[in-house]
Amino acid sequence: MFLTRWQPLVGNEVNRLQHEMGRLFGHLGQQGNWPAAVPAYPAVNLWEDEQNVYAEAELPGINQDALQITVAQGDQLTIAGERQPLETQGTWHRQERGYGRFSRTFQLPALVDADKVEAKLEHGVLLVTLAKSEAAKPRRIAVKSE
Repeated sequence: MFLTRWQPLVGNEVNRLQHEMGRLFGHLGQQGNWPAAVPAYPAVNLWEDEQNVYAEAELPGINQDALQITVAQGDQLTIAGERQPLETQGTWHRQERGYGRFSRTFQLPALVDADKVEAKLEHGVLLVTLAKSEAAKPRRIAVKSE
């Protein structure tokens, strides 16, 4: 008797089918050249502390002039921009890095003050610091005795 590692057949087959469909038809219905099998772009981490909400996005090869960062309704952050295609004189053998327009909108965990948002792009990583509005910050309540 020999042992084999159990792998659910349905999950593996679905993943393989999605990969093949993305490879074959990934360019259809898309703006620019973003592969269909790639997760949402850009990859973003979102976290908070008592004073701020932070968003960190991976944007290699993006010029800061090509980025638009907006805050709407006090709790929605949008990161949008465009990556230009690489101009080459040779023949492509593989092209996995996408180009074109992108946009992602996130619901923030707290209301923020749109006038106190800072964004910094360094080594292909965008860090957006969003100061929480005074109404969203925790307040210590004094307890009085009678």
